[in-house]
Amino acid sequence: MPALQDASALAPLPAPLRHDWGRGEVEALFDLPFTELLYRAAAVHRQHFDPAEVQVSTLLSVKTGGCPEDCAYCPQAQRYHTGVEAQKLMSTEAVLEKARQAKAAGASRFCMGAAWRSPKDRDIPKVAAMIREVKALGLETCATLGMLSQTQAGALKAAGLDYYNHNIDTDPEYYGSIIHTREMQDRLDTLAHVRDAGMKTCCGGIVGMGESRRQRAGLLQTLATLPAHPDSVPINRLVQVEGTPLHGTTELDPFEFVRTIAVARILMPRSMVRLSAGREAMSDELQALCFAAGANSIFYGEKLLTTGNPDTERDQALFARLGLRPMQVAVDADGHDHAGTVHAEIVEPAARPCAA
Repeated sequence: MPALQDASALAPLPAPLRHDWGRGEVEALFDLPFTELLYRAAAVHRQHFDPAEVQVSTLLSVKTGGCPEDCAYCPQAQRYHTGVEAQKLMSTEAVLEKARQAKAAGASRFCMGAAWRSPKDRDIPKVAAMIREVKALGLETCATLGMLSQTQAGALKAAGLDYYNHNIDTDPEYYGSIIHTREMQDRLDTLAHVRDAGMKTCCGGIVGMGESRRQRAGLLQTLATLPAHPDSVPINRLVQVEGTPLHGTTELDPFEFVRTIAVARILMPRSMVRLSAGREAMSDELQALCFAAGANSIFYGEKLLTTGNPDTERDQALFARLGLRPMQVAVDADGHDHAGTVHAEIVEPAARPCAA
């Protein structure tokens, strides 16, 4: 088990890219002493990234609320009374104005998210027009629209879409406790359509939904045994919203959240590991531990779709205190997700967090 070697032997060696992780191996990583786990994760992180650089992401929802699904964490589900009002799809010009603002702020990627179970075929040309116009500004493009058919994925790729976000949310064992209106296989099928179309994937999950440590291990094992590791792995900490079934759930221990970040870094060494939803409630100290554990991306700005996010001044001050810096722009380089990219990205809406 390469990840469980003696720590002194791990640091100099390149982290292996594996797709065959067993549940027991992942659970064994979670069970390591906290400082040992962080050491191993930090060693893996340094083999692939500059540990002083953090990818900065911003979010935009182009269609909020009214989702027909029953995800127990989601304030955008129309069946729950959370104060989120359903809105129509934004106009292309309104989206472009936001994209121009993102580019002026130094972003190189712009992502559009809609609270749909899946887009209707008639919606695809509208989103494709947004993609083409945003692409014309010189920005990378990203979208999260729910489940996609193979034909829809191909149409989005043809319009210029670079990245697609679609979370698996939780361990397959626990999935039925959180969502009943779509199956885990539906999510895996969409990810396959995205990969087959030639787009990159952003895929992670949510922790703190009442799952066990074994089930957190199952979430990460599922991600790490996909045919290709997600290019971005958003780790969301449940934001409890009054009116959703998970409101009142016992909060996840902060050290357990850091362990989840560290294990994700070890299992998927070349992926961007993102601090996603829930960061507003995290102390600076907790975020610093997450960076030490291998997180190298954050969502940036005052609002994360329908829930809060730390304001930009707080983030800038934290970066200064920790000696961190945003990754710099290199939009046209091959591979995109590498040191040298600043992202303006959206996670899957709160109806289906990419996030996340």
